[in-house]
Amino acid sequence: MPFTHELEKRRSIYALGKSLPISDIQITELVTHSVKHVPSAFNSQTSRVLVLFGSAHDRLWSMTLSALKQVVPAEKFAPTQQKINAFAAAAGTILYYEDQAIVADLEANFPSYAHNFQSWSQQASGMLQHTIWTRLAQHGVGASLQHYNELIESDLRSAFEVPDHWLLIAQMPFGSIIGPPKEKSFGDLESRVIVHHQ
Repeated sequence: MPFTHELEKRRSIYALGKSLPISDIQITELVTHSVKHVPSAFNSQTSRVLVLFGSAHDRLWSMTLSALKQVVPAEKFAPTQQKINAFAAAAGTILYYEDQAIVADLEANFPSYAHNFQSWSQQASGMLQHTIWTRLAQHGVGASLQHYNELIESDLRSAFEVPDHWLLIAQMPFGSIIGPPKEKSFGDLESRVIVHHQ
């Protein structure tokens, strides 16, 4: 299948179920292969992931719901709970991290580039997220990307023994596709792509 089709197939899917079209082992191999081969500045390999299945996945979204109860007014909580329940209904979640110890070492060892390493680390994570997301779509697995970072990062460290120097970047619930994605609109490409020949 052409790569262009794979890019188009990758969408934010929110209606997710637990009956995956491929096995947990295949998901893990796909993620591991992606982590190994996605590029990073200076080949720094800063990206880290946790893949949560089963009760670990359920625990994540239970913690997220509890954290949101502390900050969302009770009278506005129903839509928030519905959204979190939809993520919990998925088969698993990938947690994306960046290793800040490596970033700090790079900043110390290459002072001329020090101001760039944080953004380069984020770029590496973005490439990894897109790669895994597209590869999941290739296998008929739906996913979306979420960012509840500050609300749950401390709880995740305790629950899953996450090292202190790992910075949480994003959460990607994934599962079987039980509903279509929303319609997607596209802006004017002539204002987004500018070509010069000389």
